[in-house]
Amino acid sequence: MLQYFTRSLLGLIVVLFVVSIITFALMHQVPGGPFASEKKLPQTVLNNLNAKYKLDDPVWKQYIDYMADLVIPRVTTGEWKYSVTNDYLFNIKLPVGDNTTLRWMNFGPSYTDRTRSVNGIFKAHLPVSFQLGLAAMFVATVIGIPLGTIAALRKNTVFDYFSMSVAILGVSVPAIVLGPLLQYVVAVELKWLPTTGWGTFEQLIMPAFALGFAQSALIARLTRASLLQVLNEDYIRTAQAKGLRSHQVIVVHAMKNAMIPVVTVMGPLFAALLTGTFVIEKVFGLPGLGHYFVVSINQRDYATIMGTTLLFAFFIVIANFIVDLTYVWLDPRIRFD
Repeated sequence: MLQYFTRSLLGLIVVLFVVSIITFALMHQVPGGPFASEKKLPQTVLNNLNAKYKLDDPVWKQYIDYMADLVIPRVTTGEWKYSVTNDYLFNIKLPVGDNTTLRWMNFGPSYTDRTRSVNGIFKAHLPVSFQLGLAAMFVATVIGIPLGTIAALRKNTVFDYFSMSVAILGVSVPAIVLGPLLQYVVAVELKWLPTTGWGTFEQLIMPAFALGFAQSALIARLTRASLLQVLNEDYIRTAQAKGLRSHQVIVVHAMKNAMIPVVTVMGPLFAALLTGTFVIEKVFGLPGLGHYFVVSINQRDYATIMGTTLLFAFFIVIANFIVDLTYVWLDPRIRFD
């Protein structure tokens, strides 16, 4: 077990390191820069801005300086003067010295919004995307797994056709269509829920359903295919021949093994939902993080691009790690050795 956790931790570090190198190299290959705009700045002003943020240094030096601020902890004593260039994600008071603090993970300042740091963007907008992602994943799971299970157990019946029709509908209707449609029918015509906004449970329902419904279709189709394959295995027929009740065979023996490919897909899917979806946040006016995934690239905001990309990669790796742990519970034959 300890070896597995050690390997996983090393794998996490390697993945994030590789992602950081690729992202940093690619974003500096894109023409333009964070201070390029339709109204061209005077060259003197542009030079001063590049010098202030050290963008006139060689790319390799910019990368080393950025990763040093991000990875290497810093211990400070006495009074700390905050600025967007030295905003650390973790600030831990140490029980030694006078006002001694351990500070770690500085993602740097936003070049386009110079009053905020990337950490400030995370603190303000990630909780919104996180709550939306959890709610959307709940919707996808509650709809997808029962639909897929019913379709498999009632193969080639009206239940199967209905379940797969719902799944096909979910795959075919994109969120950019489903979102406005829900707003018109549920909010405008029926007046059951608010059209846009954030802060109440009622404002969460429609965007969570619009985001989770398409994912539920994927989960339903995968659950059906996996469960149909498991139901044809010899050990299922043996359990039925022993006289076990149908629900025991399905729940205890079939569903666990059938969930392995479903859980495999749900891990990265969960990570993607947690970090925000630009379309849904735009349609429903949500102050989430998805907006910054897209806008930071268009505006060449290097620090925000690096921060959001590394955050997404981190969630992907953690989700896959949780999936690996789930495998052991689903199938006792799987070991960490």
